[in-house]
Order: sequence, then structure tokens, then C-alpha cells
Amino acid sequence: MPAGGRLLLVSDPDSAASTLLRVLAGLTRADRGRIHIAGSSDADGWGRRVAYLGPNPGLHTWMTPLEVMRLAGDLLGLPATERARRSERAVAWARIPVGALARPMSRGGVALQQRVALAAALIGDPEVLLLDEPLRALDADERRRLLLIPGRRRTILLASRYPASEIGLAAHVVFLRGGRVELIAPIPDLEAAGLPLSHRGIEAMAATRAESAGHGQRRAPKPA
Repeated sequence: MPAGGRLLLVSDPDSAASTLLRVLAGLTRADRGRIHIAGSSDADGWGRRVAYLGPNPGLHTWMTPLEVMRLAGDLLGLPATERARRSERAVAWARIPVGALARPMSRGGVALQQRVALAAALIGDPEVLLLDEPLRALDADERRRLLLIPGRRRTILLASRYPASEIGLAAHVVFLRGGRVELIAPIPDLEAAGLPLSHRGIEAMAATRAESAGHGQRRAPKPA
């Protein structure tokens, strides 16, 4: 996918999309194959240009949001002034309440932890953002606002078990079955075909296109 693309990733089984994102994030090792991200196949070449946000915030809840942001900036090697500037911007985007910044996240619940995890992911201004069922503890409108992350050249892969809830968040959909890509299509193609943005609609389009491709191959003339 090109830089700046926004891709919805749907799979059968559902866990396959999550596994792929974890492989791309360097959290799970692939058995075989080659990965190219941001023009590089070397993990050392893109590790700091990629951010991952999963269904579990993965944060120590005894930490405060400010401590999480400071740690994220330090891991990126940001100077203190730049870390503070980026942290302020990310915290504002995530709408983390000022009163919660210096309190342990355990007092704020999962919704706060998910906001903090998003802010920490954005502090590095990643070129590629891998989103695996993120922010489900938030209400639908606020989740949508947060996931419309700005950045003309920021590439976003969003894995979802509930495609209908992602309307407007991606331009293309990819369907994986059994570890193989069965469909890559612009999301408006589903509407044009009278199909919903759902597992059933995506599977139906994949089956239709596979059938059309099969007919085309059978009709192709044999070489002389």
C-alpha cells in the first residue's frame, strides 16, 4: 500500500489480522517470508518509524499518564524540550483530562488507559501506525474522532472484527483467509455492489471476484 494509505484489515479467522499486525510491529516472529515497511526490509531501519496500538493498552497502571509520556519520549531519545512539545500535542489530541495526568492510571479505568496508550504511540510521529481493535472502551463517536489521526503521509492499518464500525476510517479493505490475501478493494466498491461493510459482505465480494477470475482463466485461449 502507498504511503498515506488507510487500510482496513479483516480476516478469517479473526485472530489472523491481529497476528499479522504483531508480526509487522516486531512483537511476533514470522515463520517465513519477507516484510517491507516504509521502504525497508530491515527491522532496525523502521522500528522507530512504526507504532503499534493493540486491544490491551499494555501499560503499568501504577504509572501516571505523565510518566508514560516521559518514558515514551526517553525510549525515542527525544530531547526534553521536544519530548514536552510532542507530549503536550499528543495529550491534547487524546483529550486526557488535566486532573488525571499526575494520578495513577488505575484510578481512571480502561478508557483512560487506552487514551494514554494512543498518546504514547503518537509521540514518535510514526510513519506507519498499526491499530489492532483499539479504543473499544470509548464511545463510538470519540473512538472515531481519535482514529481519524491526521498526517497526509501517515499510513494506517486497522484490524477489526467489526468492519461496520470502521466506516469512514479507511479507504481500502483487505480480506485474509487462511493466511492468504483473498481480496483487496476500495471500500466504495462494496456499496456499489450492494454489499455491506461486514464480514459477510466482504466475503461475498471476495467470492465474486474469485469466481470472475476463474471464469476469465477458463475462457483464455490456449497458446499456439
